[in-house]
Order: sequence, then C-alpha cells, then structure tokens
Amino acid sequence: MPMPWGYRHAQKHFQSFIADARDGMDLASDNMTYTAVDGVFQTFRRRLTPRQVMAFADVLPELLRALFVHGYDPEARPLPFAPRAELVREAQQVRRHHNLTPDTAIVATARALRRHMRQMDLDRVLENIGPEAEAFWAVEVADPRELDQKII
Repeated sequence: MPMPWGYRHAQKHFQSFIADARDGMDLASDNMTYTAVDGVFQTFRRRLTPRQVMAFADVLPELLRALFVHGYDPEARPLPFAPRAELVREAQQVRRHHNLTPDTAIVATARALRRHMRQMDLDRVLENIGPEAEAFWAVEVADPRELDQKII
C-alpha cells in the first residue's frame, strides 16, 4: 500500500491551514496563529470525554490531529460548554504572555478547518458529540462555496 496522501503532504497541508487561519484572524505570523489555534483546540477539547476527543481527532488532518491531542489529560473531567465570548477568553489564556489571539479565533479556526478537511466527516463527529459541539464549529457564510475544501 502506498503512503497515504495526508502523511506524505502533512507539512504542506498544515502550512496551508495555518495560512488560512492566519488570514481569517488577521494575525501577523504563523507563531501567533499556532497559539490561537492551539487555544481554540484546547478550549474545545476540555469539553469532551476521552472517547469524543479521539473521535474528533480521528477526522482531523494529520498534524492538526497531533496538535489537538498534544498535552491531553484523559483523566480530566469535561467542562460544560459556555457562551462564545467566555470560550474565546479561555482560548486567549493559552500561553497568556505570548498570546495575541483575537476575538474571531474560534470562527476563523472553524472556517479554516472546514476548508482543509472533509466537512461531512467533521459534521458527523460533531453531531455525535452534540449540538453544543456543532455550535462551537459552526460557520455562517454568504456563499457555501467559501467553505469548499481547499486543494493543495
């Protein structure tokens, strides 16, 4: 069996995702964007059971999967979902002294994520987790083609 495309092109795919998220957050660097995305991922992950963490991670592109599970403590109890503004503030607390995460971080990360993976896989997993997870990753666009999967 040949090496799967996702593994062969993982870095290129990750860089494309980071560029998309960076543009969506209007950040100046990949480092700032990485911190923002990491904060969004940690904020979402804190609300999931271990089974849900693994189900969500399983549909992510390879390097985003690694970022999502990095530092995960399966013994931690899931937190309840909260209003969007509170979730954004939580994401902004990751590496607090080096964090320039904007208030648009969750939406920009969700938009970039949807453009860099199969949305039907993401939607299936989110539906199984529940409506609050679906709301967390929801993106409203004027034209659905804005979320078409990006070809690298």
